[in-house]
Amino acid sequence: MASGALVTTGGLLSACGTEGTAQNADSCVSEDTSSTDKKLAFSNWPQYMDVDEKDESKHPSLISFQDSTGIEVTYTEDVNDNDEFFGKVQNQLAGCQPTDRDIFVLTDWMAGRLIRLGWLQKLNKANLPNVQSNLLRSLRARPFDKNDEYAVPWQSGLTGIAYNGSVTGEVRTIDELLTRADLKGKVTCLTEMRDTMGLMLLANGHDPSNFTEAQFDDALEKLKRGVSSGQIRRFTGNDYSTDLAKGDIAACIAWSGDVIQLSAENEKIKFVAPDSGLMLWSDNMLIPNKAARKANAEKLIDYYYDPSVAAEVAAYVNYICPVEGAQEKITEIDPDLAENPLIFPDDATMNKTKVFMALDEAQERSYSTKFQQAIGA
Repeated sequence: MASGALVTTGGLLSACGTEGTAQNADSCVSEDTSSTDKKLAFSNWPQYMDVDEKDESKHPSLISFQDSTGIEVTYTEDVNDNDEFFGKVQNQLAGCQPTDRDIFVLTDWMAGRLIRLGWLQKLNKANLPNVQSNLLRSLRARPFDKNDEYAVPWQSGLTGIAYNGSVTGEVRTIDELLTRADLKGKVTCLTEMRDTMGLMLLANGHDPSNFTEAQFDDALEKLKRGVSSGQIRRFTGNDYSTDLAKGDIAACIAWSGDVIQLSAENEKIKFVAPDSGLMLWSDNMLIPNKAARKANAEKLIDYYYDPSVAAEVAAYVNYICPVEGAQEKITEIDPDLAENPLIFPDDATMNKTKVFMALDEAQERSYSTKFQQAIGA
């Protein structure tokens, strides 16, 4: 998922949080009514949960959770991109008011922003024994949540290159993507700055996890040349999937889980780790301030860190599973998936990945504004 909306500079400034919007545990006290209110509201991205093959409105893992706990879950697929969802909940969270959600799922950088603003409740680790035992070591103590106090990965993913072998040959590098003559006008990049610019930084030999403003500007010039030359057709969210499947575009910057799903329908659609490296990201389960059923939410979060349950979800969504032990369990569902390095990456793949540097508010405003201007937003 990890999608980001296009916003104007004015919208960006408001989205980054303005003076007076920050909260903390003392200024915004949340009361937990879980013991008497056996319900839970869960907002997630579309197609990010296992479904019943005979009835796609049903989610077997959620049904099992409800049956075993007696907690009724209202599950809504209303997170379409990070900035758009931020706009839905910004006023309530800034004003210490309920969002009518007990859990929502947002990408690393947006989770970091909400932590910075004091808009999330701190997790009770005593309620999360499965998380404590089974969260992959590589996803612990991340820069935006160093003590693992607020965010628990739902799924993780890789950002790299995808191409449709029905309309072009293999594409191995970002430079090929941006300059190869046969791809001109048939390339898309992502509206999510951290994915697109992360790959541009890597292609220029810079480290996306630790870069200077000059290095960012250097990488941005590479992207600008791709725009001005007509090589890049447009910038997209998840909608690149349709164009790639149809062959309307030949190659693109893409998310690994999307490409696994596309390649199941057309084996000529391939995901490639660029020679210069991949970007790694996670979408995280978060409990907002004034969510009244925190203990219920923690029970659900911990339930999804049971390896058998995690395997059930991974078999459907095809992103990187963040749960230790799920790879062994998924062999009972589909042995081929257990060997897929895009769902259970090996050390060689993970060694090629970088996580985008945590930005403070001023950096986020500056870099995002430059990026939006470069892509014509």
